Amino acid sequence: MSSVDEAAARGGTPPHLTLTARLNTSALDSRRGVVRLHPEAVAALGIREWDAVSLTGTRTTAAVVGMAPAGTPTGTALLDDVTLSNAGLREDSAVLVSPVTVLGAREVTLSGSRLTTQSLSPATLRQALLGKVMTVGDTVSLLPRDLGPGTSTSAASSALAATVGITWTSELLTVTGVDPAGPVSVQPNSMVCWGHSASTAAPPRTGAHVVTASAPPTIGFDDLKGAHTQAGRLKEWLKLALDQPELLEKLGATANLGVLVSGPAGVGKATLVRTVCADRRLVELDGPEVGSVRAEDRLANVTSAVTAVRDGGGVLLVTDIDALLGVPADPVATLILTELRKAVSTRGVAFVATTARPDAIDPRLRAPDLCDRELGLSLPDGTVRAQLLEALLRDVPSEDLALQEIADRTPGFVVADLAALIREAALRAAARASETGEPPTLRQEDLTGALGVIRPLSRSATEEVSVGAVTLDDVGDMADTKQALTEAVLWPLQHPETFQRLGVAPPRGVLLYGPPGCGKTFVVRALASSGRLSVHAVKGAELMDKWVGSSEKAVRELFQRARDSAPSLVFLDEIDALTPRRGQSFDSGVTDRVVAAMLTELDGIEPLRDVVVLGATNRPDLIDPALLRPGRLEKLVFVEPPDAEARAQILRTAGKAVPLASEGPDAVDLESLAADLDGYSAADCVALLREAALTAMRRSIDAADVTAADVAAARETVRPSLDAGQVEALRAFADNR
Repeated sequence: MSSVDEAAARGGTPPHLTLTARLNTSALDSRRGVVRLHPEAVAALGIREWDAVSLTGTRTTAAVVGMAPAGTPTGTALLDDVTLSNAGLREDSAVLVSPVTVLGAREVTLSGSRLTTQSLSPATLRQALLGKVMTVGDTVSLLPRDLGPGTSTSAASSALAATVGITWTSELLTVTGVDPAGPVSVQPNSMVCWGHSASTAAPPRTGAHVVTASAPPTIGFDDLKGAHTQAGRLKEWLKLALDQPELLEKLGATANLGVLVSGPAGVGKATLVRTVCADRRLVELDGPEVGSVRAEDRLANVTSAVTAVRDGGGVLLVTDIDALLGVPADPVATLILTELRKAVSTRGVAFVATTARPDAIDPRLRAPDLCDRELGLSLPDGTVRAQLLEALLRDVPSEDLALQEIADRTPGFVVADLAALIREAALRAAARASETGEPPTLRQEDLTGALGVIRPLSRSATEEVSVGAVTLDDVGDMADTKQALTEAVLWPLQHPETFQRLGVAPPRGVLLYGPPGCGKTFVVRALASSGRLSVHAVKGAELMDKWVGSSEKAVRELFQRARDSAPSLVFLDEIDALTPRRGQSFDSGVTDRVVAAMLTELDGIEPLRDVVVLGATNRPDLIDPALLRPGRLEKLVFVEPPDAEARAQILRTAGKAVPLASEGPDAVDLESLAADLDGYSAADCVALLREAALTAMRRSIDAADVTAADVAAARETVRPSLDAGQVEALRAFADNR
């Protein structure tokens, strides 16, 4: 849970800072929607580099945060001229900076000059805006956000230079609409279009989306790491349907072929199809691009593509078809499906569609006369990720790279995420080479540093657990808790062969229960810092919704995201609010259905592989008993209130960043202080040091350390919060279990 979430959970407001806006003169950040902040300001906001913030001047906009260069004053925010204008700011004026939740854009509409709107296709436009954060009314440039040393010849800039011309670097666009409302970021599957939204008028672009691929693929068949089986099956199907149809016809079967290729975003679905079809004629339609125009233009584009492939034969590929034929279906979808049936029924023609959302496509697409076959691509495991890294870095000058270590620390990463990771590492290596004059060489520290910046697509819509530098070794005297988490989460990842050899399945879930403030959430952060699994943190009440079916859907989507980013950990904080005892609610059965959905996900027909569920509560007696049986949350761990030794370790860990006086009569003795804090929880101990630091600031704004007197004064304010009656009730529950 981030500090923003913690503030909200306590009923407070998210942190914000008032900084001085200054113009960023760096060419690397020119007009790319990046605001540079001092590392202390980033820490105070409770965010990480490349998270988003809102910037409020005379209007409010949003931007991506980057670390300011060394020597930048703490209270300064460096903004480019476009971002200054979007926030309605002038240089040296005050700007309010606060964290903001950014959703992936389903649709973004823009306006621009006549030259740009006529020459730039939505696919290239989406590529240029990828990863940028924007709101309605913002001005954005075509300069891709990831451009920097060594990347000026990227596909985006090359396409922009070829279509717009020399003026592409200075071209400015206006955001006229976004869906959903609020700050959004452009994603690979976002619909980006000109003018009005897809439901209103737009200039016709009939046939402009048809691409016939005849150039050789950029990768070979052997480079399809982890997908050789699927590629081999598709190659065999195409051979029988297009090259040897008489074999099928003699056996009384039709030679029609329609294939739906599904898998997580960025896993390489379209790349697999293009590679397999390297020696065939390929007519390609971009689903989000075609789906963003008017209904009659969508039909015209599909008709043009079908005509082209029927005339010359080959394969019709529609990428991200859920953007073209989604749910609910509009009237033109029936006509589009009719055109696709014409293609499938034509001898010498095959139809292939890709989607990252197989549950969001028109069910008629799976009819026997359309896509009667389906291929599924899964997330790469650690071994495949190492192979992908080797393939991506094959021609890159490097030295002493431990790629297996990087692969182990990138759970949930697909090949697109690994490419982004390498691009970020290349930026670091290029910047170092630019400063030193040495030949550019990729090092291990470049890849390790990039890990703190790049988030996988599978977690782009979820909040990250704030981990910092906390490890399990920093968790004070919680031996049973650490051992239970190590057995349930880390052992299956580190020693899977042992579980297989002994013929047992790893534990499915763990329930942590104990008094508030005793470190249940803290220990999960320490576990997440191991970097060997992705963590999906959800507060129980967040999944509850008043609309029928919405809460159960939220539970299914949570576990689907966990499967898509496996190995992963689902952390359900305050789980008693999500899974109370059934039959005791007065909410028309909503919570009962949520409990049933949770039980089905944990121990249903579809197995939960490489996903561990961890719940935390201070009211275990309220949880439905069915959730606590073996095979579900089978390990129940009581998190005891900290004793004197544990409080001392907590104080030492929390005091690493606090300058405590260590000599003379003002020295702070943490051991004796911990022994005197009976009834204080772990949160109380941390709050005590924080209040002591504030007391030192009240004593003198230039105070250099925190003295014993400051700690004594803080104790008058921070009182113990543990309830003896609640602690005894929890101990009794633990004894009965």
